[in-house]
Amino acid sequence: MKRITPPDPVAAASSERAQDDKSRIQSIGKMMDILECFSPVHRHRTLAQVAEAAGLPRPTAHRMLTALREIGFIDQDARNGSYSLGIRLFELGSTALANMDLLREAKPFMDKLARLAGESSHLGVFNGFEVIVVEREEPGERPVRSMRPTESSPAYCTGVGKAVLAFQRPEVIDRTIEAGLKAYTTNTITQPAALRKELTAIRKRGYAIDDSEHEIWVRCVAAPIRNPSGHVFASISATGAVDRMSHDRVHQLAPLVVQTADSISRQLGYDPRA
Repeated sequence: MKRITPPDPVAAASSERAQDDKSRIQSIGKMMDILECFSPVHRHRTLAQVAEAAGLPRPTAHRMLTALREIGFIDQDARNGSYSLGIRLFELGSTALANMDLLREAKPFMDKLARLAGESSHLGVFNGFEVIVVEREEPGERPVRSMRPTESSPAYCTGVGKAVLAFQRPEVIDRTIEAGLKAYTTNTITQPAALRKELTAIRKRGYAIDDSEHEIWVRCVAAPIRNPSGHVFASISATGAVDRMSHDRVHQLAPLVVQTADSISRQLGYDPRA
């Protein structure tokens, strides 16, 4: 007579937990897909637009939007039913920025860069669409007309922006291009193929150059900053007026900027040997 082995309750419970974990991870991934549908260009979306952009069936998109709305991550316009990102995300982002080790750890390096370069040093953080300049240091009492801290700037036509964008996933670069490449000056790169070529060059040389692409009187050189896992999430630049920042000077300052960015990355816990 064949002996029947009773099921192992421990193994069954473990398998059930694994399935639950997988289901939760998939749900979180779908929620992230929905949140990433919104951008400075697409601030408001209908249910149909969200479902299409996230690649989800409408019932699933509606269920996820309802859950996100309940926790404040999504708002819904009572007049037309469209959706937008909720204020709770801004609150969390502000808290994350205030607690960010980057600001504390980067400060002495920014001071040194500004002093050695004789130009402004800018620290930018990538938010998935734009770069937010969160800190700036000046070499002296020189009056400055450039960006203020907490000012956002395009990722595709600024030094701090391109230094981060070049190292993002292809879908993030695609999303930036699909949002539109507005011309701010005659030097702005507005063709997708040209921008992709520029980002490839940045990855190879390790730094980005803003050749009066966002503001006609500004030229800068920027390098990427990595978190402990090696992901590029921020950048630092030496920025100055074009009458001082010649093309030769930009390339002369590049090694200093790269060295500064690498030092900040290591200070944050990044190990290039890992």
